[in-house]
Amino acid sequence: MAQVELLDICKRFGTTEVVHNANLSIGDNEFIVLVGPSGCGKSTILRMIAGLETISSGEIRINDRKVNEVMPKDRDVAMVFQNYALYPHMSVFENMAFSLKMAKLGKNEIRQKVDKAADILELTPYLHRKPAALSGGQRQRVAMGRAIVRSPSVFLFDEPLSNLDAQLRTQMRMELKKMHLKMKTTTIYVTHDQIEAMTLADRIVILKDGRVQQVGTPVEVYERPDNRFVASFIGNPPINMLEAVVHRAGDGDAISFCGLTFPVTLPDGCKDQDQVLAGIRPDSIKRDGALAALPEQWLIDGRVVVSEIVGSQSLLEFTLGEASVVAELEGRVTAAPGQTMKLGLNLENLLLFDPDTEQAIR
Repeated sequence: MAQVELLDICKRFGTTEVVHNANLSIGDNEFIVLVGPSGCGKSTILRMIAGLETISSGEIRINDRKVNEVMPKDRDVAMVFQNYALYPHMSVFENMAFSLKMAKLGKNEIRQKVDKAADILELTPYLHRKPAALSGGQRQRVAMGRAIVRSPSVFLFDEPLSNLDAQLRTQMRMELKKMHLKMKTTTIYVTHDQIEAMTLADRIVILKDGRVQQVGTPVEVYERPDNRFVASFIGNPPINMLEAVVHRAGDGDAISFCGLTFPVTLPDGCKDQDQVLAGIRPDSIKRDGALAALPEQWLIDGRVVVSEIVGSQSLLEFTLGEASVVAELEGRVTAAPGQTMKLGLNLENLLLFDPDTEQAIR
């Protein structure tokens, strides 16, 4: 078990700085997910924690011990990579036991550790098999097993599910969560998939261009994003972002977008006639019975562009003025292109951003 601290961490390749003064405190047993688009620095940060990349400046501490100059093997961390990198000529047991043999542990202790890890990962029936006789998900579990047998203080995962198909990814996400609940080990997980981040994390660290944009629980970053990038990156389908103008008058606040004006309660940071970006989550758009719970002034007529049924929900793209807006609706909605549909905007969940700084307006 361990606490991990990043203190003003920077990484430079020549004159190019790819990680800028990253600060993060990770608690004991916490499951932290680093998420962001390709090239944002998330894997570089993970590799610096592991000791596989040098730190240009700043400090990394594990259990209050500075590890900047500590060799990877002495940091008490175990890393699982995107590539399984299993030894094809060895059985599952031999692959999982390899690092323990290199550490010259006794046969009985090795057997106990491998059996325990195999039980956690449901690999016991496959210990005699070679990797070629395993499915992709089973191979990834063997790679995790090699990390588990070392009983590290910190697990590091670098996009371990990206090579799996969609169904296997869903299954392995559940396996990872169950493994964490069983082992109660501090875990740092890197992914570009925001669904993985939202479902696995105790807290999410969102990165862009080597800078930390926001740290918070999945609910916090979804409902109260700090800036436009976080609001747009977190959420599937993505948030609708509309140019808007706010109005503050004696008879109440309002906001105008797409040629329509809606009464709302504005945050203190807004001034009359300010131009803003208004963010509306697709799941904040309602239809049918849910309209009765919304004020009449929040109801609109949307002209359907296309509708898609996704299981028990539907995605509806419609035009509102000159803008194209996406709604995530409950139930199976079939609508013909060009059809007009009565919808409602739940503006209690409206998010506002400064169009220049792109920071949230509170």
